[in-house]
Amino acid sequence: MTADLEPTVAEGPLTTEFPEGLPIGDTWTATPAVEGVRFPYDGTVIARAPVGDTALARRAIDEAVAVRERVGRLPSHTRRAALLATHDAVAARRADFERLLVLETGKPLVDCRVEVDRTLLTLQTAAEEVARLHGETVPLDLLPSGEGLIGFWTRRPIGVVVGISGFNYPLLLAAHKIAPSLAAGCPVIAKPAPQTPLATLWLVHLLREALRDGGAPQAAVQLVTGGPEVGAVLTTDRRVGAVSFTGSAAVGHRIARDAAPTKVLLELGSNAALVVAGDADLDAAADAVVRGGYYASGQACISVQRVIVVDAVREEFVGRLTRRVAEVVVGDPRDPATRVSALIDERSTERVRTWVEEAVKAGAVLVAGGGVTNGVIEPTVLLDADRSLPVWEEEVFGPVVAVRSVPDVETAFDLVNDSRYGLHASVYTNSLDTAFAAVERLEVGGVVVNEVPGFRSDVMPYGGVKDSGTGREGPRFAIDELTVTRMAVIRPTTTTKEP
Repeated sequence: MTADLEPTVAEGPLTTEFPEGLPIGDTWTATPAVEGVRFPYDGTVIARAPVGDTALARRAIDEAVAVRERVGRLPSHTRRAALLATHDAVAARRADFERLLVLETGKPLVDCRVEVDRTLLTLQTAAEEVARLHGETVPLDLLPSGEGLIGFWTRRPIGVVVGISGFNYPLLLAAHKIAPSLAAGCPVIAKPAPQTPLATLWLVHLLREALRDGGAPQAAVQLVTGGPEVGAVLTTDRRVGAVSFTGSAAVGHRIARDAAPTKVLLELGSNAALVVAGDADLDAAADAVVRGGYYASGQACISVQRVIVVDAVREEFVGRLTRRVAEVVVGDPRDPATRVSALIDERSTERVRTWVEEAVKAGAVLVAGGGVTNGVIEPTVLLDADRSLPVWEEEVFGPVVAVRSVPDVETAFDLVNDSRYGLHASVYTNSLDTAFAAVERLEVGGVVVNEVPGFRSDVMPYGGVKDSGTGREGPRFAIDELTVTRMAVIRPTTTTKEP
């Protein structure tokens, strides 16, 4: 189904409040180049964005190192107040952020509204976690040598943090890098994806204004744009305490190798599976595949990609799924009714189209979609795609789901685990035994029962296993990752007893 554009959603010039250049140190610095940011749906240039270079990346690290101790000593109330003020500032500009995200990413408006909601929750939760950053006492006298000693540990900032985020959720992913870093007392340097720098620039500007108003250094939060050479400078400088990266597995693995021994947190790709058991509510499961497979036009690392159905319900489930896919609205992302629109660029569209064609040529049955209309890939369902093909084995990152059937749930769990990825998976079932077996057996960072694998509350620990990454996000858990324990052992008196 094609959506008609609501003109009121798209009218008017794009306006933003942040200065020109890049926020480096306590000021904004001119860049050697600017580059057009394009609206993926029609290719029009919506704004000109600053493009940084390696010299600016090195300067940002210098500035972050210079304020590291000061940021680490910022009072809790100052860090908390800055995050809450930023939350309020984003909330006051909610509609503008939503519109900017649509134009910058090409995602449907409904998904951009969710992104702003989740960003607000992330900022608020990070502010609340400032009050929970504490340590514990340790009973050192469990050994005789510890008698008379007092022991306790505290959590201290890990140092300068580099946060590199992907194009698909630029505002939310940046918030998950920046807010926990500041909450932990770490200066942070953000690097957004080259295609989508604008929303992150605006977020950083608002946070820097809040820091300034609270008497804190604006250099606590900086941003550098640019290509891989900029990222290489930011991630290989030994003065950096931690690198937090969200993106592809290939790039993440390279960062981990090049950054060693610096701590690296990786949120990488996946090919999330949804299992449909024989006792599942098939309407709910079909709805979950549509909701979970096509939101953000499929450009989410935990969107449904692999659907594994028990043989006994295969035909009935596929029929219900095919009917539901036909209802998905495709078209201009500015229309509130649209659910699938253009991918981030033509190269991505061509890659996904090629993968689908390759699967069909190898024997997969195309039961829905498969075509490209006005540059938009139709919501696609493939049946019985070869397990060695990219549409099953790799991360599609587009509106494509592949369905296979198996004899039973145990075999389904084996098939879920037969992947180099392990971020989220879900199972639809009415059996508690099956639900708990999934939690026990599935080799993923998160198991979701009777909901899409793409469900994520921003307060929960989020991350994967295997090639899907290391470390956990969610403000509480990210703050743990970005702090280190410092043990204190104190003998209150050195007076020795008479023999």
